[in-house]
Amino acid sequence: MKVGVLGAGTMGAGIAQVAAQNECEVVLVDLNQEMLTKAENSLDKILGRLVEKGVVSDDEKINIQGRITYSTDIKDFKSSNIVIEAIVEKIEVKHSVFANLESIVSDDCILASNTSSLSIASIGSVLKNASRVIGIHFFNPAPLMPLVEIIPAVQTSDVTLNNAKNLIDSWKKVTVLCKDTPGFIVNRVARPFYGEALRIYEEGVADFVTIDWAMTELGGFRMGPFTLMDYIGNDVNYTVTETVFAAFYYDPRYKPSFTQKRHSEAGYLGRKSGRGYFNYAEGAVQLMPNEDKVVGQQILDRILVMLINEAIDALFLNIGTKEAIDLAMTKGVNYPKGLLSWADELGLENVLSKLEVLFAEYGEDRYRPSPLLRRMVAKKESFFN
Repeated sequence: MKVGVLGAGTMGAGIAQVAAQNECEVVLVDLNQEMLTKAENSLDKILGRLVEKGVVSDDEKINIQGRITYSTDIKDFKSSNIVIEAIVEKIEVKHSVFANLESIVSDDCILASNTSSLSIASIGSVLKNASRVIGIHFFNPAPLMPLVEIIPAVQTSDVTLNNAKNLIDSWKKVTVLCKDTPGFIVNRVARPFYGEALRIYEEGVADFVTIDWAMTELGGFRMGPFTLMDYIGNDVNYTVTETVFAAFYYDPRYKPSFTQKRHSEAGYLGRKSGRGYFNYAEGAVQLMPNEDKVVGQQILDRILVMLINEAIDALFLNIGTKEAIDLAMTKGVNYPKGLLSWADELGLENVLSKLEVLFAEYGEDRYRPSPLLRRMVAKKESFFN
C-alpha cells in the first residue's frame, strides 16, 4: 500500500508515522523544506525513544524511517493508492489542493481529508470523480490516540468507504462512522467542555485553575478544559468553534467566547507560545485552585449535563450510533466514560432537570434540552441499561 500524506505539520507527520509503522510506503509532501526536515528529525527522536523503551528494535526503526520519502513536489503522489491531506483548515485552500491532486493521482486513488470540522461534500465538490473523496480524521497525537473518525460525503462511493475503513482498521485504529456534519462527532459533542467552562469563568464563578480542578479531580477527566485548550492551541480551538458556530447557522449552543478570542489575538496560544490560560515560562508561579467541593460539583454538573445533552442530540440527528458516540468520546478525547453511559448512570430525569433549571435561569437556547432526552424521560427509557 502506497500512502501519500500532504502537510508535514504535527498531524501530517504523525499520520505518516502511523502508516510507516504499519508497513506502508509513505510519501510525505510539504512545500516548506524546513517543515519536512523538522518532521524527519522529530520522527528520529520519537523512534529513538521507542527503541530505548523496547517497543521497537533498532532494525524496525531503520525500516520505518526507510519507508518514508520526504518531498516538496506534490507530483510525487502519482503512484499513491490513497492521499491524506492534513493542511490548513481553510476550505478555499483545500478546494485548490484537491483539484490539483486529482490531476496527478490515478483514477482509483482515494482522496481523503484530515479536516476536523469542514464539509467533506464541499471538499469533494471540486473533483470530477467525487466518489473517491472521504474524511479520515485522526486525533493528536496520531500515533498515540486510537480513534479515527471516518466521514463519507454524500458523493462517497461504498467502495471508497469500505477501502478507507479497512485500511485504517488494519493500522490498529478504532474507527467510528460519522455523518458529514460540522465537527463530526467529537468536535461537535465536545464544544460545551470548552464553551461552558469559558462561560463559567466569564460569569466569575471560578478561575481557570479551579474549573480545571473540578473537572479532573471531581469529574475524572484527564485534562481540564483550560489545560486542554492550551495543549491544542487557542488559535486552533477557537477556529474550530467559530467554524462549527457558523456552519450550524449560528446556533447559540456553539457560540464562541470573547475570552478565547482575546487570548488568541494576544498571542496567548497555549503551550506552543509559552503562555495561554496558564503561564508555561520557566519559573512561572503555579496557581492553586479553590478546592471548595460544593462549587466544584456545581461546575462539573453544569458542564457535564451540557456535554450529555450534546451527545444525545448527536444521536437524535443520526450523527453516529450510540456505541460510536460513546466510543468516540472515550477514545478520541479520553473522557472517563461515554457520555450516554454516563447519562444512564446519573439518570436521564436528573440530567433533564438540571438542563431545565439552566434553561429557565438563562432563557438561552444553548441550554435547551434535546427532544430525544425529553422523549426518553417521558417513556422512562435508557440508552444501555
